[in-house]
Amino acid sequence: MADLLLELFSEEIPARMQKRASQDLKKLVTDGLVEAGLIYESAGAFVTPRRLCLSITGLTDRSPDLKEERKGPRVDAPEKAIEGFLRGAGVSKDQLEIRDEKKGQVYFSLIEKPGRNASVIIADVVPNVVRNFPWPKSMRWGTGTLKWVRPLHSILCILHDGEGAEVVPFDVDGIVSGDTTQGHRFHAPDTFKVTSFDQYAGALADAHVVLDSEERAAAIWNDAANGAFALGLEVVDDKGLLSEVAGLVEWPVVLMGDIAEDFLGLPPEVLQTSMKEHQKFFSVRNPKTERIEKFVTVANRETIDNGATILAGNQKVLFARLSDAKFFWENDLRVAATGGEAWVKKLKNVTFHNKLGSQADRIDRIAALAREIAPVVGADADVAKAAARFAKADLSSEMVYEFPELQGLMGRYYAAEAGKSVEVAAAAQEHYSPLGPSDDVPSAPVSVAVALADKIDTLTGFWAIDEKPTGSKDPFALRRAALGVIRLVLENGVRVGFKSRLNEQLLEVSAAVGYESPDNGIRYRKRILEEGLPITGDAKKEWLETSDEKSKDLLSFFHDRLKVYLRDKGISHDVIDACLAMPNNDDFTLLVKRAEALQGFVGSDDGTNLLQGFKRANNILSQAEAKDGVEYSYGADIKFAETDAERELFGALDTAEAAISPSMEAEDFGAAMTAMAGLRGPIDAFFEAVQVNADSETVRRNRLNLLSRIRTVMRQVADFTKVEG
Repeated sequence: MADLLLELFSEEIPARMQKRASQDLKKLVTDGLVEAGLIYESAGAFVTPRRLCLSITGLTDRSPDLKEERKGPRVDAPEKAIEGFLRGAGVSKDQLEIRDEKKGQVYFSLIEKPGRNASVIIADVVPNVVRNFPWPKSMRWGTGTLKWVRPLHSILCILHDGEGAEVVPFDVDGIVSGDTTQGHRFHAPDTFKVTSFDQYAGALADAHVVLDSEERAAAIWNDAANGAFALGLEVVDDKGLLSEVAGLVEWPVVLMGDIAEDFLGLPPEVLQTSMKEHQKFFSVRNPKTERIEKFVTVANRETIDNGATILAGNQKVLFARLSDAKFFWENDLRVAATGGEAWVKKLKNVTFHNKLGSQADRIDRIAALAREIAPVVGADADVAKAAARFAKADLSSEMVYEFPELQGLMGRYYAAEAGKSVEVAAAAQEHYSPLGPSDDVPSAPVSVAVALADKIDTLTGFWAIDEKPTGSKDPFALRRAALGVIRLVLENGVRVGFKSRLNEQLLEVSAAVGYESPDNGIRYRKRILEEGLPITGDAKKEWLETSDEKSKDLLSFFHDRLKVYLRDKGISHDVIDACLAMPNNDDFTLLVKRAEALQGFVGSDDGTNLLQGFKRANNILSQAEAKDGVEYSYGADIKFAETDAERELFGALDTAEAAISPSMEAEDFGAAMTAMAGLRGPIDAFFEAVQVNADSETVRRNRLNLLSRIRTVMRQVADFTKVEG
């Protein structure tokens, strides 16, 4: 067994592509080797800005010899069938063997494939991987045909064991494999020979190259954090930036610089965003004042002046960038000081979607909806409307135009500068949340009202124009919006029936931006609202029916998102379906309370056994109804009971029903489940002692109607036909 070392040495690989490239190299090469018959113990991939590296240990020296037996056509088969078999097997007719089988004599072929040396297999696999490597973007250079992310300079490929190393010989578009590589571009550009992975990693370290990207990231963070700590400061944590910077350098040298006093008054988020986006600098914060006071940059080389020249250049560029940010900030403050209405008016000229109108049109709808939702979430209706009207004003600001990722956050600053209330300022930032499953959910009532209105308007708007997600495509992030609504409702305990709310908003959007009927081309435009033209007759009927169908479809979309949300919390799909089949399934808070209680119940011994009894009763009843062509849903009378087990079940059902009905009305699902658990013993005893299909037709009907009562009583809690046994 031997170890394989492969390095692809090139010009700088973009940092965003490095991690995926190392994973692809490992998978493509190892899959190719295994497919060719080689096995290995372990494999590791490494990446720096200038090299992709793969180390495979314990690789077998040779693929095994293979023998494959193939059964062919009968001897008396048509000649064309026999010729096809010969071509597929790669043998001649005289190499075939004839064997006697039940249906006659049949041709068999024995195909022998001798094994190949590992170096021969590698020389086939690696060039193919290089030529077909799945870079997101690639280029050609010179006169060759090879495509690579940046010009590829050399390929190191050796097999090494205890006795030494040998080059695996191959050629990729004129680049011949070898056993040499280079160190750092500036500190150690000379070529050196490689004999093993350990020697390679050590030689690279001596040549100012840290091979492991995680090691580079750890070194950067430790040096930056220690330098900041020595000054009583702290580095703002940013794992994404750390990963990116670690992909920009082979020999990280951490340098800390000053931010000019002119810019220390800027909001810390502005400083942080500007330095990160434009310069790839880390922000250094004073924990006492929360101000960003310094920055950290990472150089790719050591200098005789300990980075002073590099820092001076960076500070010069940073001064220009922050001067722009300060200019934007000061201009925006002047607009905010007048109340910010100029920004809101400018949104009339900003298209949200060509079928859904401008941002200003959308803000009008959101403000109206936020006012309606406000009482439901405990917010002041007028404040919620005012917050919704200002929430997206910062989209017109110069700062957000330059840094879109600051939308909402700058709105909070500008709302405060405009003299808006604390609730309005908070809603400007928080109404975008939650943006993902781990994002915080706002809890302030006004923020919740505006956030719900924003997301509901987005969803109903795109449903109104039939721009729904299809498959994995969701260009308008509608799944995220639906999950955001669900989290806002559940985590704030909001009680609202969504079906009517969605239907009303769909009608509002359709009237505001227009709806075109697919059947007869009737079109409703803004004139319906602007001119007050009534919708009557068939047009009104069609409009209302279409809106109702779309609201049902949108509610189903919410239910699909809710299923995913609840499955992540350990509630099984069948329990969710059993609760979705019940009335008021558009009240998500009620729905989840029911599902959580039911999940706990069916997981208990009483629940498991009662479920089996229910399924037995339901199966017998369903079969009898199908056979008799009638529905046994009423008429069970205790006077026709012939056994104690029947009479006890009558009594147990009366007791359970009397307890379950008020418990369900009070939404005390725990009490309802407890009452239902009392049916377990009587149902088990009934099936042990009673034959449902009695000789007497009267007794049989009575017992079937008794089973129907079991189904009716338990269906007050959930549709148990959907719960798996």
